Amino acid sequence: MGTEVHRSALTGIWRQLPFFLWLIALWMLLWGQFTVLAFLTGTVVAVFVTSVFRLPPVELSGRLNPWWLLVFLVQFLGAVIKGSLMVAWQVVSPRRQPGVSVVAVPLVTDDDLIMAHVGVTASLIPGSLVLETDRDRRILYLHVLGAATDAEVETQRRMVQRWEARLVRAVGSRAQLEAVRAAGKEERS
Repeated sequence: MGTEVHRSALTGIWRQLPFFLWLIALWMLLWGQFTVLAFLTGTVVAVFVTSVFRLPPVELSGRLNPWWLLVFLVQFLGAVIKGSLMVAWQVVSPRRQPGVSVVAVPLVTDDDLIMAHVGVTASLIPGSLVLETDRDRRILYLHVLGAATDAEVETQRRMVQRWEARLVRAVGSRAQLEAVRAAGKEERS
């Protein structure tokens, strides 16, 4: 029985290690220093934060596809550049005011971590911002620039759903991957 408790504790620590390391990296980024002292103080802060503000453990899929992660990152960088240029053009264009819309985007996967990553990705691309998330119905509500017509709104909705599919291909579980593939086939039918 003692070894099971010990093994369970080690499994819990192993699963939380990526988040612990992320807190340390975030601390170092906030201070703009990548030194031993920043690492040590980040470790102290991470221990404090994880022990005082206990959160339920996040279950990772245990699956990482490096190729699709690289594809996601390259496409994300391209989308950020394109979004920046489009927003800049909308600001300086004297011809028309860009239309704005609130777009409801239903997601396929039932995973809080994927939903959070999709929301962050959509918000980091200039021209869109997550206003609200409906966790129970798995819907993201975004404020989008440059979406005045129904066709433009639908284009924005599909774009966010493609980001979800890209994220699932990169880090989602096999069940999530199958759900995204099935949803993609339904759309084409």
